[in-house]
Amino acid sequence: MTVAVQGAGRPKLLGLDRSGLESLLVEWGEPRFRAAQILQWLHARQIHEFAQMSNISKALRARLEQDCDLAEPEIVREQQAADGTRKWLLALPDGNAIETVFIPEEDRGTLCISSQVGCSLACSFCATGAQGLSRNLETHEIIAQIRVARRALGLEAISNVVFMGMGEPLLNLKQVLPAIRLLLDDFAYGLSARRVTVSTAGVVPGLAQLGRESPVNLAISLHATRDEIRDELVPINRHYPLAELLAACRAYPLPPRRRITFEYVMLEGINDQDQHARELVRLLAGMPALVNLIPFNPFPQARYRRSGNARIDAFRDIILRAGLMTVTRKTRGDDIAAACGQLAGQVREGRSSVPLRVMG
Repeated sequence: MTVAVQGAGRPKLLGLDRSGLESLLVEWGEPRFRAAQILQWLHARQIHEFAQMSNISKALRARLEQDCDLAEPEIVREQQAADGTRKWLLALPDGNAIETVFIPEEDRGTLCISSQVGCSLACSFCATGAQGLSRNLETHEIIAQIRVARRALGLEAISNVVFMGMGEPLLNLKQVLPAIRLLLDDFAYGLSARRVTVSTAGVVPGLAQLGRESPVNLAISLHATRDEIRDELVPINRHYPLAELLAACRAYPLPPRRRITFEYVMLEGINDQDQHARELVRLLAGMPALVNLIPFNPFPQARYRRSGNARIDAFRDIILRAGLMTVTRKTRGDDIAAACGQLAGQVREGRSSVPLRVMG
């Protein structure tokens, strides 16, 4: 799949993967190899003026400037948490805004990016889901989040990218897949597939397409071991219940020596009891899995409470004793509402929902 032109008007240059850029250049009568050079300037070197493309002819630079769009979203607000986590609120031309978060660690720098403005899935423990969906992000808007962060942090600061911000990536695969290709392209961002993760609440048809077209890491927002609980926490479960979701996970074409991460938010008295841990072990038996326990991060009007540390530890220990790899995620950036489940952005009035189908 390639992207030749996104949206109305001039082509959005930041959203063209190598194939899309080659198609545009061939249409203009230019050689294909120019695409790799332009990708390097735009992404690896992150230039902001076409005049900086010193190995590109003046005529082609002039046409790029005249016929293509290199615009980026405006930074409305930047915040930094006590633990070094940084969050940007980015304004889009249509009046919407999205949030992007950078999480620094000793051995990596992870950028959490958004794929939609808001979210249609209405997960009851997530601030983004409470807003509803305004629209999908286009590829250039997804990539622009990386450029904004690198401009603030330096070109080498980001080692990992996770699609865990606002939105459900598998409902916007038409735009997410070209973004992934740019992330993995040696002439663009050059990230290893092991350093890019796509998280989904369980859009089963999208799993098959993602597995066919991209070798990146997969994370599943599981959060419950019984359909009656997951129906309330993650309403998409009513369309793709646990048995169907886990069957799709077992069939997923996982690259060698990789595991699927199963994210599990810890909600006091809801899904955090010993029997739930034992049920989780049975559900994931025989699967190459990593369980990521996430202490609930509160937000205004949230109706849940975070499980206590002792309860989380007891839950974790049951899973570990069964031989499943398990970690408890350290809460990062909660003092600036940048932690998991807290991203809200700014969704323009008149929002809508989208059908629960893959937008591929």
